[in-house]
Amino acid sequence: MRPFGCGAFIRDFLMGNGSASIDPGIGAPQADIFHYYKMARLESTALDRAARQEERRAKRQKRAISPDNIHRFAEQRMRRLPWKSNGCRYHSFVTYFSNLQRLGWVEASGVEEHSSLQDNYPQGQPRKFYRLTGAGMAASDSEWADPYGALYGR
Repeated sequence: MRPFGCGAFIRDFLMGNGSASIDPGIGAPQADIFHYYKMARLESTALDRAARQEERRAKRQKRAISPDNIHRFAEQRMRRLPWKSNGCRYHSFVTYFSNLQRLGWVEASGVEEHSSLQDNYPQGQPRKFYRLTGAGMAASDSEWADPYGALYGR
């Protein structure tokens, strides 16, 4: 079971409820949203696996579960979990995000920042910031859980 879906994460993040504090009126670039999504998935997975590991050890040793051990195990797992092991790849995320745009749930806020590839190369394309629209805020949890169904009428 996934702890949270991509759509629910994007909605909460753009509302300013994510791990990074953003201005909901300005929003965030797609790459930043994707980065925080992947980090949240990795942290959630590491914490879940660490809790199960501590439960097994405590049961085997016939002692109480220690939250300190859970956090220590979670930190160890965070260092070992591969980036690509959880959630979608960036291209899939961009495709998913474009469907949210077609639904009218997210829009470009008009804010852009310059991006540079490396020091000796010309500047890259500007990073566009996206924010949640009124329609996105009004969409139900079930629609956010299945934006493809909302888009194509499933």
